[in-house]
Order: sequence, then structure tokens, then C-alpha cells
Amino acid sequence: MKLVGISGTIVGSKTRIIVNKVLDEVKKLDSSIEIELLNLKEYNIQFCDGRDPKTYEGDTKKVIEIMNSADMFLIGTPIFQASLSGALKNLIDLTPVETFRNKVMGFVATGGTYQHYLVIENQLKPIAGYFRAYVAPSYVYAQNDHFNNQNEVIDEELLNRIQNLAKELVFMQKALKY
Repeated sequence: MKLVGISGTIVGSKTRIIVNKVLDEVKKLDSSIEIELLNLKEYNIQFCDGRDPKTYEGDTKKVIEIMNSADMFLIGTPIFQASLSGALKNLIDLTPVETFRNKVMGFVATGGTYQHYLVIENQLKPIAGYFRAYVAPSYVYAQNDHFNNQNEVIDEELLNRIQNLAKELVFMQKALKY
């Protein structure tokens, strides 16, 4: 069983930090789960242009292969202009629809204000619904106040939500595995 955690941005580090924290908690719960972090900052990905995903080369091909190898997903994005990042949207557009079908999906997001958590409810969950993915009921939203100056998570409630999301991902994947 493989969980791919996605840091869906090419700037900053807070999204990757939160995604990694959830992945670490999953590993604590079940060490048999293979975990891979897909940090979009580390890849030079082409824009989706509508062609068959099999025809892409280089980093784009590698990222599509990583996505196709997942049994479940943890998708993270910063919130820019009250929306998911363009880098994450491009990744979703590049990924074949069947890659997400009947897979467990969890979400984390980071933003500058408390109100931006609604992007998860109003944009990310509907995308998962379109793909017919199973969405973890909880999600993690981290705001700038949850971090110290070294970008370490200092908010205990946020750490509890991270643990809860990890539990839900493991539970749902095991329960829905067929």
C-alpha cells in the first residue's frame, strides 16, 4: 500500500512541512505503508496541454508515474487568491482520471488568513468528488500563526488535527481496500 503526499507548490515551505507531518504520523500508525513525498518544487513540470499523459517526458513523465503508483493521496496546497495553487491544478490536470478513482484522499492547506480553509470545502473536495475518490472527513488547515519564526508547528490543536487526519487515512484505506 502506497501513500503519495503532495506538496502542491513551487514556493515556500509551510505546505511541505504540514504534508510531511501527516506522512510521519501515518508511518507511526502503520510502518508497512510505503510513503513518497512529491514536492512539486523539486520538479520541472510542463503545463498540461491536453495530450495523452503517456506522451510527456522528463520530470513530467516521472511525476505522472509517481501519481499512478499511489494507492491513496495526501494533497497539500497553499491558498493563493482564495484558490489552490496553479502548480497543483496543473498536476491534477496532468494526472489520468482513473488514477484517483476509488482512492482515499486527504487534504491539507496553508494560508495567510483563517477564512481560506473554505478552499478545501469549496474547491478541493468537489474535485475529489469528480474523480470519485473517497475523501477523509477531516482535513488540516494551517495559518501563519500556527508556526514560529523557524517554520516549526507550535499549535497543539493543529498537531491534533494532523494526527486525526493520519488516523482517518489509514483507517479508510484499510477499510476500503478491495
